[in-house]
Amino acid sequence: MKPFELHTPQSVEQAIQYLENANSLIKPMSGGTALMLMMKSGVYEPEALVSLSKVPSLHGISLDSNQNLQIQALTTLSEIEHSPIVKEYFLVINQSMKKLANVRVRNVACIGGALAHGDPHMDMPPLMTALGATVHIRSASGARSLSIENFYLGYYTTLLKEDEIIESITVPSIKNRYCLYLKCTTRSADDWPTLGVAVNLGLTNNHFDSSKVVLSAVVQTPTRLFEVEKLLDGKTPSESLFIEAGEIAANQVDPEDDARGSAVYKKQLIKVYVRRAIQNSMQGKVQS
Repeated sequence: MKPFELHTPQSVEQAIQYLENANSLIKPMSGGTALMLMMKSGVYEPEALVSLSKVPSLHGISLDSNQNLQIQALTTLSEIEHSPIVKEYFLVINQSMKKLANVRVRNVACIGGALAHGDPHMDMPPLMTALGATVHIRSASGARSLSIENFYLGYYTTLLKEDEIIESITVPSIKNRYCLYLKCTTRSADDWPTLGVAVNLGLTNNHFDSSKVVLSAVVQTPTRLFEVEKLLDGKTPSESLFIEAGEIAANQVDPEDDARGSAVYKKQLIKVYVRRAIQNSMQGKVQS
């Protein structure tokens, strides 16, 4: 690994000062699990890293009076997994964490880095997209907030600028919603997904409303399946509807051949897993 300088600011303001005139060779670092792998392999060779681990305000989980979840960017995935607040009010996040990488990774990796990294094979971006999450960003020029749905531009590419850091994430309440994240892996259950599907479904008078269905891994960014959502809304849940949703999803996406499978294979996975995610979400406990 190429030698680099390490800065350890004690506040967000100090971190921003290090990044104020940053270029592509100076990067903020949260848990560093993915970044270190890239550095060891020589894919990325920074001159300096700005570690955010010593900034107290970037740690913590809270819930407001409307049951909206606030997660500070340096909160580890393990802390999220074991949070009583998350388990009670956002069970889908708690359940998804159990098959995200492994315990050692979850003990170090942080939610801010998991979202900022921009790898389409990660689990949090599609789930947070389906849940309607917002990232709150800081830089020397001020603060701004972005919807996760619009945050990703391509492979390892986001709207996050070189002098910005993610400060926190807000997830709106999912009370009375049916939510699920389902992934297909080629090896162990906690492996990188070949395909991921996240759903967030409402049900009013036994009819779907304001549905969100998000596909990942077989596409370069978390992708909402608007045609599937349009199909579901206003319809009564049924096996035939779930099957049709899978068919429409497979026709909406054009995956590419890669080491995880051929395009034809992935088309079949989309068909099966979109149907299964919608169906299984309805069989689970609605978030109260």
